[in-house]
Amino acid sequence: MDYIPADGTITMFTTNHCGYCTRLKSQLTRAGIEYNEVNIEQVDGTAEIVEKINDGNQTVPTVLFPDGSSATNPSLAEVTARLAA
Repeated sequence: MDYIPADGTITMFTTNHCGYCTRLKSQLTRAGIEYNEVNIEQVDGTAEIVEKINDGNQTVPTVLFPDGSSATNPSLAEVTARLAA
């Protein structure tokens, strides 16, 4: 499956126990930024995607942007700026 999001949205890879993911999801919701959450503990093959992006580490939140770029544990300001670019 292709996880590259539509313009103006992001795909966020998460886990069940990630406090940083919970915080970013809350901030995105308050800012009105749409996101597709993909839990790497529940969706086969997605942990490997995150590992590939993060040099072998399953670091979350890992965010994919519409241009195909990614960021690991980005701030709301970074997400907003990259979506506006």
